[in-house]
This record gives sequence, structure tokens and C-alpha cells, in this order.
Amino acid sequence: MEGPRSTQNQEYSLVLEFLDRELRPDTQWSIEAEYPTALNPQNIHNMRIITDAEKVVSHAVIKPLILKTPTAILKVAGIGSVVTDQNHRNQGLSSQIMENCIEEARRQDCDLAMLWTNLHDFYRKMGFELAGSELSTLIDRDLKTESQGLRFVKGSQVSAEAIHRLYSQHTVTSFRSIEDIRKFVKIPQTQLYTAWDAQGQLLAYAAEGKGIDLTGYIHEWGGRVPALIALLQFIRSEKKASFTLILPQHSENLVKKLQENGLHIHHGYLGMLKILNPDSLFSKIKRSARNLGVSDIVLEKRGSEFIFGFGTDLVVINDERTLSQILFGPVPEIVDFQASAQKKLAQLFPLPLWIWGWDSI
Repeated sequence: MEGPRSTQNQEYSLVLEFLDRELRPDTQWSIEAEYPTALNPQNIHNMRIITDAEKVVSHAVIKPLILKTPTAILKVAGIGSVVTDQNHRNQGLSSQIMENCIEEARRQDCDLAMLWTNLHDFYRKMGFELAGSELSTLIDRDLKTESQGLRFVKGSQVSAEAIHRLYSQHTVTSFRSIEDIRKFVKIPQTQLYTAWDAQGQLLAYAAEGKGIDLTGYIHEWGGRVPALIALLQFIRSEKKASFTLILPQHSENLVKKLQENGLHIHHGYLGMLKILNPDSLFSKIKRSARNLGVSDIVLEKRGSEFIFGFGTDLVVINDERTLSQILFGPVPEIVDFQASAQKKLAQLFPLPLWIWGWDSI
């Protein structure tokens, strides 16, 4: 066995063949087309592999994302396409390659690692925990819309610059180039819907599907709430079926409008998180707290424990998985805090965190 290590240039096609065979055996496209910013030659050093006699037997990819939030700029390592050849399973290879991804993400100064999986117990052994917030609602009825004279289009022949303009208006985003968006709209099975005004200006967009994933889910959208609600109504009329909208908790105006339409909002987790560089992350959080007028926050790592609180009102947290939920939600109740500290806790946390669908790997 050799590795875990980065993929070499001459191995790129072999790795894609391995991933297509293991993860996409029944599709007419390569998995490369579904994750164009993660599985590509420019990110080859983050495609981690284990080989046996020059044959790829295990793989995972890291996609570093720079997140802009109202509180801080965070560097998050998305990890995905974790798979081991069927004949080499139960040998600990997936654990080895994940530990290598974690080590590499730390080396690249990532604050957090994030992955999307149903294998919760497996990843908890590596320090990951379900954290963050993801809201969803089933659009199963017609929505009340304001008459705006909008024109609706289904199709991907849309200016990437126009989508980028709306995307950049989100308060929590990962940094994307216009070329990234051009690649995203070409992902197989993606349905792109847009709303335009009479002057030909893009007012809202929504994307459903991403390869074999997220069919029936609007996972990516942008625009002002009235135009977006009108676009969602168009999608329902076009599909003649229900679909699910995924949205961040901080989209309060959109949530309110959906609830006014009688829709139920389901609260779930964003994904599984792991804190990678506590000192860097804590420094950003404390700087943000001071900017909000909370100067006595204490957030430190001491050995294997974390000291957290305000002033002299402190608690010791023994598990970084619990700390992830305190920082990014859902915030567990800390009964030892006094009322003043509880107020500051509610003011600062959970920190806004969100990964849009096209960026998820």
C-alpha cells in the first residue's frame, strides 16, 4: 500500500475512473461533471488517494472554501467523495484517508472541516459532529405572489455575471468566480429557473438538482423575496409537483413569507463539522465579539479542554464536538451560566454558517 497522498498529474484519469466505477456506475456522465470545482486538475493536490500495486483503492477530496459571513471570514474544508474499493474495505483505509484530509486541511490553515453523510457514528470517532442549521420546507401548494410583470425562464442559457451579481448579495457566501458559476450551471441534471423584469434584468434565480443528488430540491437561489416567491410559484406550476426548498436560518424575511403561505419549516443540521485550528477560529470569534460590544468573552483551548464564557462566568467543555454545536448551533443549554452571560451567549451564537448547494461536495 502507498499513501494516503495527493494524486499525481498522470494519475488523474485513473482516479476519475475509480470514482466513476465506485460512485457513479449507472450514469451517462463522469462524476467530474458533478463537482467541477473539486474534482479537477487545479485541485488535484487535494484529491487524496491510497494505492495498491499502482491501483487506486481509496479516495477523498478536499475543497477549501473561503466563507464570507457578517462576523468573520472563515476557511472551511469541504470533504467528499470518500470511498474505498469493495475488495479493500474493513482494513481502515477510509479512516486513514480521512485523517490525512484532516491533517492536510489543517496544514492549509482551514478553520473547520465539513462533510455531508449519513454515517454519523463513523465520523464522530474522528471528532466530527452534527452542527449548524439548515431549514427546509415542502412547496406543496400555490404561493401568494405580488403582480410584478415578471418573465420566467427555465434553462441554463443565463449570464454567469448576472447570477454572480445576485449571489454576491447573500450575507453568507463562499467566494466564487464567474467562471465557477459557468461550470456550475453545466452540471448534469441541473434545472435552472430565472425571473426577469421588463428591462431584461435578472431579479431571481433558483437551481434544482445536481447530478444524481438533490433532485426535487431547490438548493441554490438568489434575489429579493417578492421575486423569489414568484419564481417558486412558477417552478411549482412548471413542475406540476411538490419540491423542497433548502434555506439558511438567517433568511428571516423569506422564512416569514413562506410561513404566511401556510408552509411548515423543518429545522435540521447543516452537516458534520470539526474544528481544525482552534486558535485561529477563536481569535476571529473574539474579534467579532469585541466589535459587537462584548469584550469579556473567554474562548481558549487548554490541553484537551476548552474554557468558554464571559468574564469570570466560565465553563469547561471537554468535547470539541459539543463546542462545535455551541459555536454554530444548535446551542445547547449551559445551565451554569448566569443571566448576563446567557444574554451575551444568545447575542453572539450560533455563528452564521452556510454552504450553498453548488459548493457542497
